Amino acid sequence: MIAVTDLTVEHATDPVGIPASPRFGWTLRSDIDGVRQLSYRLSVRRGAETLWWSGPVTSDRSVDIAYDGPPLAPLRRYEWTVVVTTTAGDAAATGTFVTAVLDDDWRGATFIGAADDGAAAPLLRTEFDVDATPDEAYLVVGAGGLAHVEIDGAVVDDSVLGPGFTDYEVSAQYTVVDVTARLTPGRHAIGVELGRGFYGMRGRNTWNWETAPWHADPSARVLLLLRDARGERVIASDSAWRTAAGPTRLDDLYAGEDYDARLEQPGWSTAGFDDRAWPSAREVEGPRGVPVPERQPPIVEGELLEPTRVTQLGEGRWVVSFPRVIAGWVEVDAEADPDGEIELRFGESLRADGTPNSDDEKGYFDGRFQTDRLTLADRPLRWHPRFTWHGFQHVDVRARRLPTLRARVVHTRAARTGRVETSSPMLNTLHELTVRTILNNLHGIPTDTPKYEKNGWTGDGMVGARMMLLNLDTHELLAKWVADIAASRHGEGAPEVIAPHGGWSMDWTPAPTWHSALLLVPWDIYALRGDARVLEDVWPDARDYLRFELARGVEGLFDTTLGDWVSPETDPGGGNAPEDTRVAATAFVIAMCDTAAAIARVLGDDPAEWQAAAARSRSAFVAEFWDSETAEVRGRGDAGYRQAHTALALAFDILPEADRQRAADRLAADVVERGHHLSTGALATKHLLPQLTRFGHADAAVGVALQTTFPSWGFWVERGATSLWEHWREESRSRGHYFLGTIEDWLYADVAGLQPVSPGWREARIAPRVLGTALSSASAAVRTPYGELAVQWRVEDGEVTLSCEVPIGVRAEIELPGFRRRVDAGSYEVRVALY
Repeated sequence: MIAVTDLTVEHATDPVGIPASPRFGWTLRSDIDGVRQLSYRLSVRRGAETLWWSGPVTSDRSVDIAYDGPPLAPLRRYEWTVVVTTTAGDAAATGTFVTAVLDDDWRGATFIGAADDGAAAPLLRTEFDVDATPDEAYLVVGAGGLAHVEIDGAVVDDSVLGPGFTDYEVSAQYTVVDVTARLTPGRHAIGVELGRGFYGMRGRNTWNWETAPWHADPSARVLLLLRDARGERVIASDSAWRTAAGPTRLDDLYAGEDYDARLEQPGWSTAGFDDRAWPSAREVEGPRGVPVPERQPPIVEGELLEPTRVTQLGEGRWVVSFPRVIAGWVEVDAEADPDGEIELRFGESLRADGTPNSDDEKGYFDGRFQTDRLTLADRPLRWHPRFTWHGFQHVDVRARRLPTLRARVVHTRAARTGRVETSSPMLNTLHELTVRTILNNLHGIPTDTPKYEKNGWTGDGMVGARMMLLNLDTHELLAKWVADIAASRHGEGAPEVIAPHGGWSMDWTPAPTWHSALLLVPWDIYALRGDARVLEDVWPDARDYLRFELARGVEGLFDTTLGDWVSPETDPGGGNAPEDTRVAATAFVIAMCDTAAAIARVLGDDPAEWQAAAARSRSAFVAEFWDSETAEVRGRGDAGYRQAHTALALAFDILPEADRQRAADRLAADVVERGHHLSTGALATKHLLPQLTRFGHADAAVGVALQTTFPSWGFWVERGATSLWEHWREESRSRGHYFLGTIEDWLYADVAGLQPVSPGWREARIAPRVLGTALSSASAAVRTPYGELAVQWRVEDGEVTLSCEVPIGVRAEIELPGFRRRVDAGSYEVRVALY
């Protein structure tokens, strides 16, 4: 049996709103071992017309097959079919896709907003008639800010908090929704409620979003295109639409929302609503950036959690606690209570007095923080915010009567694509906490705490990108974010340390450690997903930035304002490790040069420039920091031996090859001397256990991994953590931060043994490196672009038993003590003696 499954266009199933040059993908499944794809035939049709037929293509590729036909029409549904010939026979499958506004013709739709400046969450509406069910109907919505969209009183899809956030001076995303089934003959209405998001934020904040270059009141551009045999019909936003103030009286991503149920206008987005008193909408400029379809999956609602504990603190005050730290909001069910008020304050942890910590400890915001306020009316209310989300586990509730609260998890839709399990229950718990924490920080971009910042810090995403790609479908989210990083350069100099960037006045120059995301993240995408287009897209900015960075070095050495952040000795609120920041800075510049050379080779450019720069800085690093006599990497002002220095030097192959083992031995000795504790922060923790394992110190690595006293991951777990913390200390400011959870890389690659050898897992290595340690078994699976690659092993009575599943399109090499075998697709089991 052979089957074609998992059809994708631009890495999504039957997508709506794709760009002009789509790429196709599929996977193959068979119950026969060793099956290989020999060729494919791919066709694209519109109705009965075939636009493109590839003809037979002799290839075993089934990922990112580029469309090579005539230009596609905008806002059209196409059908595509792939017929695959394999060693087990032929198989075929069909999928669909809908194009975006490819011609930039918005058919007269303009950006519109409230009639007056400063309006809070205005409502916009229009009505129209449909005389016959259309063959196709697509609703296109662009926004300066956030847009909640309804047709006939019902939301148009399951997305929230959209369209996606960008540098609105460079690009502005829009969404496309297929609404064909909604538009039956009769009268209909479109309603849009606008939120400020990062576009029109008004409250003061330390990142200066309130003064961003694009700053303006929220607006929307709406295009409804209906098509049938008679042609096209357009409903477009303009000044003929009506607008009014809505019940949301304040919305701020950091401060929260105010909602006045007395101001609700029931039926406002349905046909027949009396809007004669509503003034005309005002046409406005809107975002100046290039309109682009939203490429990343939307933000959606996830799990709904019931409270685990309700504690009354006094008259009219309660603390409602939920099972774990989440990013999202509470759904409120309140009884009728005319003019009654409810205040909700959100915290990830509890203060000593049992109240939620909703404090803005660093003074980032203008007073109010993580607080929602409701004014009730003479009817029951069911409510949740539409234009903000919070990081929390506990809610401080102040009201005349306690409403019913449930916690809703909210994050970018990101299917689980990886799993790992070991013989250690603590590590299994840690793995789940890591995945949860990553999800808590996916909101169109990878963020750095849903409670405090919601910003796309580049260093955080750089260290976390690989574990995101291993565990979750984050390919397009990260590709979008890489474009944001590149855009933050505005054509010159270095990228910003947060992306998108709204003109934050704080100068972090220089910060090559964080800027390295511009090269290292797209390389991770390429390595794990095989996507070369992301390299092509980012290369001009990445290349020009790296030349800029190299020019400001001093004889091959570099420095940074952001070093190995939040090592155990630092303040729980954050800070650099007590060590020479030039070591990390120079190490990451070398890593960037090596990566630039690799990208150049992929793209057909000459890598010599980058190879030479890397060689210069390697020599300078060794001369300045390597002490051959003590086998230590040392910088000026270091507080004792620094694990981070050696971990980075080994990870990026900076030291002379003959010295690397001695350096690793010294690193392992320090780990043991510290009682199997680490002393690293966000940059080096990612590399510590892999390098110990690589150089024969798997026991030391496992000892660190299983440690339960401070500082360690087990320390968090032992203290009841339900997510990852921003610092090793219990006093950590944030309880929703993923960047210290990069042990995931090691769990997949060294413990379970799954490693990509060539881009997109075309070749893989299955080689667990911790056999004979305190870990006696492990299993893992990764959804590669070609299907699921899985492994399971156990050690028992001196024997290793390993089983694995290799998908069609992947060739793997199994490595165990005294055993090596290359295998094609299929199921395998191997037993070898451990000693």
